[in-house]
Amino acid sequence: MMTSIPLSPFDGVLLVDKPPRLTSHDVVDRIRRQFGFHKVGHCGTLDPLATGLLVIVLERATKLQQRLMADDKTYEGTLKLGVTTDSQDADGEIIAEKPVPPIGAAELEAVLAKFTGDIQQIPPMISAKKLQGVPLYKLARKGKTVEREPRTVHIYDFRLLKFGSPYATFRLTCTKGTYVRTLCHDIGESLGCGAHLASLRRIRSGRFDIQDARPLDELLRLTRQQLPPFIIPLLKVLSPV
Repeated sequence: MMTSIPLSPFDGVLLVDKPPRLTSHDVVDRIRRQFGFHKVGHCGTLDPLATGLLVIVLERATKLQQRLMADDKTYEGTLKLGVTTDSQDADGEIIAEKPVPPIGAAELEAVLAKFTGDIQQIPPMISAKKLQGVPLYKLARKGKTVEREPRTVHIYDFRLLKFGSPYATFRLTCTKGTYVRTLCHDIGESLGCGAHLASLRRIRSGRFDIQDARPLDELLRLTRQQLPPFIIPLLKVLSPV
């Protein structure tokens, strides 16, 4: 990957704290336009609803995109019991509402424990996953539902942080490609009342932590010359932890 061309201060990783309502692509596009980069990518999509750590690779560091995208992720989020949406999160349309069973934190923790280890997930229709080159969300917008192959993901840790029915706050560590909103949906189905993801924040991706990230709006106020101190150099990213 390395060449004889000297590395630039802009060859590296930028840790962004993504705000809500923007897609991951929106963040990449704004950084590219603000600083005049030729190559910019992100290492793991966050839905518009979600906030938190977005690992951005710049210029020659984009060659590391697939490697960094494969890293495990940690999230904190909140699920709401009793309400099912078509997108499996709070951005979707409500399609069902049911009474929440009278359960306590211990019973809910036992349910979460069943969703650890290797589990099968069916990607939601409202997602960026592609079928024959077409994102599923584009088919969903046309009112179409297609067969999706289940895939295996691994949940390392899934713990309840707080429970006050119908809301449950959790922390989750999982492999790449895990749909946290699908996890919340499936928990609701297992309880018979339905559920959806009310909020989500990514706090870690591989070796990178949200504490080291900067809010997007703060970064976008900088000039190109002011940005390098916030970039993790490529050689440091490549070095052992």
